[in-house]
Amino acid sequence: MSVSMHRATIPVLVRGLRVLSALIDKAAAHALETGIDPATLVDARLAPDMLTLAGQVQRASDTSKLSAERLSGLASPKLADDERTLDDLRLRIAKTIAYLDSVDEAAMAGSEARTIVLNFGNFKPTFTGADYLFEFALPNFYFHVTTAYDILRAQGVPVGKLDYIGRLD
Repeated sequence: MSVSMHRATIPVLVRGLRVLSALIDKAAAHALETGIDPATLVDARLAPDMLTLAGQVQRASDTSKLSAERLSGLASPKLADDERTLDDLRLRIAKTIAYLDSVDEAAMAGSEARTIVLNFGNFKPTFTGADYLFEFALPNFYFHVTTAYDILRAQGVPVGKLDYIGRLD
């Protein structure tokens, strides 16, 4: 059985973003129940040199939409990285999911062999589409989703493994 690049990309990213949105929902409920200022959660980070919760959500969003753009050739929305509230983060996730849902199978056909060149200043790693997805995009995406989860756990938000895994149905 072969799996298309679309199947290996779009539903996987959408599922992860839905999990991230559900984690944000739990954070909002926790803030309401405990009286914690939600801004404390939005601005929380695991270590001084790491991104805040907002930054982790922004990077998960960017990784998702740019992965789909690079593999499909369909322009992704430009988002400003100006989210300051939990509602702002949920809206960003929703916009990202809406874009991903617009990417159809045909747009990604053959993308496993497409050349993908990333631009990190003087460092410009080159991948095939398949290698880009499996060696860079998905690990990077899950790093940011996991770090967002970890930030919320460290802040006392009652989330667990099943919240991270998501619905199993």
